[in-house]
Amino acid sequence: MTLARKLTRYTLVSAISTTLSLTILGSLVATSAVSPGWANLIATAVGTVPSFELNRRWVWNDAGRRPRAAQVVPFCALSFAGLGLSTLAVRAAVGWAASAGLAASARAIVAQAANVATFGALWVVQFLLLDRVLFTPPAAPVATFTPPADRAQAA
Repeated sequence: MTLARKLTRYTLVSAISTTLSLTILGSLVATSAVSPGWANLIATAVGTVPSFELNRRWVWNDAGRRPRAAQVVPFCALSFAGLGLSTLAVRAAVGWAASAGLAASARAIVAQAANVATFGALWVVQFLLLDRVLFTPPAAPVATFTPPADRAQAA
C-alpha cells in the first residue's frame, strides 16, 4: 500500500475516532456528568477501541500476523500517553473557560479544542510509530547456513 493511501486511511480513522471521542467529551462536560478530566478519560478510552481495530485491520491490513496483546498494549500506552497530555490541556482550558464566565456549552467547545490540539500535535508521531514499529510485518526468519558434516571425520 502506498504511503499516500495509508495516510488517507489513517486520517479517516482519526476522523471517526475523534468524532466519537469529542461527542462523548462534549456531552459529558456540557452536562457536568463527570469532571473534565474524567470526561476526557472516558472519551479517549471509548475512542481508542475503534481506532485500534480500524488502524490494525484497514490502514495496515494486519489481521492476525502478530498476537493481538503484543499490539493492544503498546497502542493503548501510546493513546493513554496522549490522554495524559490532553487531560492536562482540557483541565487547564476548562478552568480558564470557567474563570472567564463562559457558559457550559462554550466550556464544552473549549474542552474539545484543547483535546484536538493536543492529539493533533501527537498525530504525526503516532503515525510513524504505528507504521514503523507496531504494525510492521514481522521480519522473516533469517536462514542460517549450516555447513555439511565433515566427511573426512565421518569415515
